[in-house]
Amino acid sequence: MADKKEKIIGFFWQHLLLLLSMFFMTFGVALCVRSNLGSGVISSIPMAFSLAGEAGLAPEWTIGGYTNIMNVLLVVAQILVLRRRFEPIQLFQLLIGFVFGCLLDINMWLTSFFSTYASLPSQIIAQFMGATILGCAVAIEIRCGSVTMPGEGIQVAIACVSRRPFPNVKIMVDTTLVALAVITGFCFFGVWPWTVVGPGTLFAMFYVGFVVKLLNPHLGWFDRLLDYRPGFRRYIYGLARFIYPKKEW
Repeated sequence: MADKKEKIIGFFWQHLLLLLSMFFMTFGVALCVRSNLGSGVISSIPMAFSLAGEAGLAPEWTIGGYTNIMNVLLVVAQILVLRRRFEPIQLFQLLIGFVFGCLLDINMWLTSFFSTYASLPSQIIAQFMGATILGCAVAIEIRCGSVTMPGEGIQVAIACVSRRPFPNVKIMVDTTLVALAVITGFCFFGVWPWTVVGPGTLFAMFYVGFVVKLLNPHLGWFDRLLDYRPGFRRYIYGLARFIYPKKEW
């Protein structure tokens, strides 16, 4: 019974930390979008459709809404690629992806003040801050050990089936998403969508991975936090020790 309780507490604690990391991931993505130098790879296609919606050329949905649709398509693609090897637990990606889309919309609202800054220095700062926060959050999200995000899941699926190195598959998938975002921009507007796919997009593609690689060896503190099991009685005990002198214990 105690082991079952421990597992339940551990599950909720793990996913609470995952939710926190996703909040900062979407905050980083939102800052990259606000920079107007190019969005992140995973948000490039949703942003292109969202801008088309604002122009009346597509359904007027938010970036988060289009991200939810893309995440569903990515999970379906995993099922088609893996077939019988697709594990049902990976359907949990749909929930994770939906939460990601909702958090993205929240952070797009929270960072709306960045849309008033049009100078190049402020745009560069926003892009750099966004990519840095995104890289840190991705490193922590990986450590949480839950199911992957749909964007990462399709990369793992292709790598598994093709038996190609994951980094090579990641580059291929990221390049494909960026190319589709450019094609989408041309289809809707007839021009290269620089605010969607720009120099900031290329910077984020390489810099985010660099931040993850740089941060990974220094996340021992997060591993200890992940192993921690919060409990109401522990808080009461700690509070009591703080209130009463040690000699009374």
